[in-house]
Amino acid sequence: MAGPDPVSPPDAILERLSALHPKRIDLSLERMERLVAALGHPERRVPPVVHVAGTNGKGSTIAFLRAALEAGGRRVHVYTSPHLVRFNERIRLAGRIVSDAALSQALDRVEAANDGAPITFFEITTAAALLLFAEEPADVLLLEVGLGGRLDATNVIPAPLVSVITPLSIDHVEFLGDTLAAIAGEKAGIIKAGVPVVVGQQPDEALSVIERAAARKRAPVFVRGQQWTVHEEAGRLVYSDEDGLLDLPLPRLVGPHQIDNAGLAVATLRAVPVLRMPGPLIEHGIRAAEWPARLQRLPSGPLVDRAPAGVEVWLDGGHNAAGGAALAHAVAALEERYSRPLVLVVGMLNNKDVTAFLEPFAGLAREAIAVPISGDHAGLAPEDLATAAAALGFSASMARDVGSALDGLAAFPLVPPPRVLICGSLYLAGSVLAANGTLPV
Repeated sequence: MAGPDPVSPPDAILERLSALHPKRIDLSLERMERLVAALGHPERRVPPVVHVAGTNGKGSTIAFLRAALEAGGRRVHVYTSPHLVRFNERIRLAGRIVSDAALSQALDRVEAANDGAPITFFEITTAAALLLFAEEPADVLLLEVGLGGRLDATNVIPAPLVSVITPLSIDHVEFLGDTLAAIAGEKAGIIKAGVPVVVGQQPDEALSVIERAAARKRAPVFVRGQQWTVHEEAGRLVYSDEDGLLDLPLPRLVGPHQIDNAGLAVATLRAVPVLRMPGPLIEHGIRAAEWPARLQRLPSGPLVDRAPAGVEVWLDGGHNAAGGAALAHAVAALEERYSRPLVLVVGMLNNKDVTAFLEPFAGLAREAIAVPISGDHAGLAPEDLATAAAALGFSASMARDVGSALDGLAAFPLVPPPRVLICGSLYLAGSVLAANGTLPV
């Protein structure tokens, strides 16, 4: 008697699915709506959704939310993108990264339902994620927008529990527009009628757009600086809203910007009655949250060990102007605690504003080593990156890869041994984690 048909490995299915649409990004909801209808509308059967859009801090905010909710005994699904090393990282089912077998089965089902019709990679894989989330019991789904909001594939969710908008800045101008107002309009597209929206720190231009969108939908708004505040005081995180003050520990995640992200997570938990929890559980979430490649110290490994003895190696996936500013601020705080020469190892995509990303590091970093981004990503040529760095006053050079850049530090007469920051792209960060054997879990 023949057994069941074998399930293809997920990588093979993902490669096949990537050929279903000629464009990597093509924002629209029509294809997604067609596919979820063919699948029996899994988006209507998922657990209550916390829908998170924004430019910076989405992943970290979700990490704080997940840690707090799980500390309270909740079963939590999570959807984030992009992945760093393996696609499976994008989908967490009740706390665990999805298995190859479960992912393959879901991908096979959505591929069959799609029946060869044009659809982007993100759309069809989001449909697979929704299918998995609908069929595995959980209390909450933390759902990260892929790009924008209004036309993002995740926006087929009809009525989330709460919408969250993290800080906005200029990014993805070719898809979202080249002004903060235009970008805010796209992000505010996740706001649903009557659904609370929690808003992180925003430029005035962006905030006014968000507030108008919420008013049109009669969605209650909880804005940082109005309905809630957060700041650091005496080595503690102090959060306040109309229900009182919380005196919390500083996050394990490094950098002043993580105080903002943690505050946004706390505001979200307190804006919705069913998410509320005692202060000690929130405190646990703030302390326990982890998020790879967000100013992550890499203490050892095959790649890191190529650096000369005593060198500190840090990794961050920041890649836009606001990300560069937050990262430089965080590194400056490290410098105040323990001074070391700073060396940047930078690789970026060719659609990013290199000068805007690097400018905050001028006067902080001594050297910038430009490296390519491996794989089929449209990386900026190291020559062009080095030229941009030199124009900002860096001592700029190039290396064929990150390992070679670390090898070359032996030629730098820096005392004490430098602090190295590998940055500029999540794709670069993923390749570093893979080469170093530091896999997200």
